[in-house]
Amino acid sequence: MRDEPLVLGIETSCDETGVGIVRGHTLLANTIASSVEQHARFGGVVPEVASRAHLEAMTPTVERALEQAGLRFADIDAIAVTAGPGLSGALLVGVAAAKAYSLGLGVPLYGVNHLAAHVAVDQLEHGALPKPCIAMLVSGGHSSLLLVPDVAKDIVSLGSTVDDAAGEAFDKVARVLGLPFPGGPYIDRAAQDGSGTAIAFPRGKHDDGTLDFSFSGLKTAVARWVEARERNGESIHVPDVAASFQEAVVDVLTHKALQACRRHGVRDLLIGGGVAANSRLRALAQERCDAAGVRLRVPRPGLCTDNGAMVATLGSDLVAAGVTPSLLDIPADSSLPITTVHV
Repeated sequence: MRDEPLVLGIETSCDETGVGIVRGHTLLANTIASSVEQHARFGGVVPEVASRAHLEAMTPTVERALEQAGLRFADIDAIAVTAGPGLSGALLVGVAAAKAYSLGLGVPLYGVNHLAAHVAVDQLEHGALPKPCIAMLVSGGHSSLLLVPDVAKDIVSLGSTVDDAAGEAFDKVARVLGLPFPGGPYIDRAAQDGSGTAIAFPRGKHDDGTLDFSFSGLKTAVARWVEARERNGESIHVPDVAASFQEAVVDVLTHKALQACRRHGVRDLLIGGGVAANSRLRALAQERCDAAGVRLRVPRPGLCTDNGAMVATLGSDLVAAGVTPSLLDIPADSSLPITTVHV
């Protein structure tokens, strides 16, 4: 295997079939087939639909990645795949495909943690990760604070959501406001014309002394506020509701992230996951990090959402660290803990 191996990464943890190819920390290809439109009419991801979509999209998405990178199968040195956490059926499609490619090409297989891959992907844009750093991962399924001494070997969980994840709350509030699925981008867009201080929505667990999150109460508060005004025949200014809800979410997220930095004496904060694409989160995080003397790293939006490049990047880090490849009988683990980087 060459000094900087070519690693092909496969991501199928939810509703996007992602395939990426990297050489070290250089991105060569990142192709995605999304089934989000098939789920939109249900207002959320349907696991069986997602699994079938992955099955249909896998081969053409891999072929598009190879074409984009100008490579052949014979050029690939290793295969990395998301082994968990995620939707069981969706994960199974990716893991099975990765095993087949690994066996057929005679190259090593690396089963990796989806959340750790969200941390690793920032290296494609901003270079090697500081050791240690604090990582905050915010998505439809996860809201987590992590201490990351070494993304390939050592990740420590500091806090997580006790109920709804931030992205899940965005989706549910969007539905209340009559906005399409997935809710995050539509709330972000609507909030541009509203005021974040128009409505005083609650900030769950803001000052409870932990590094955990809670967004279920906020989601319910928004729903009750809207229902009360509809019952009274009052008009609802959607941009103000969207902006005020969004402000409550990002206020708690950034407050807790900087708390984690202070408690652990870390001066570098990384934000990843789909919600990291939110414009207000990025702006407020930068503002508060600048005031606190903390260096902020956030990947470009296209690398925040689920993609194969993040899996390939973590796979490349595992190869570089000399980690033993996975066996061909690795399972798809829907509840894989963040502390398990490599399966």
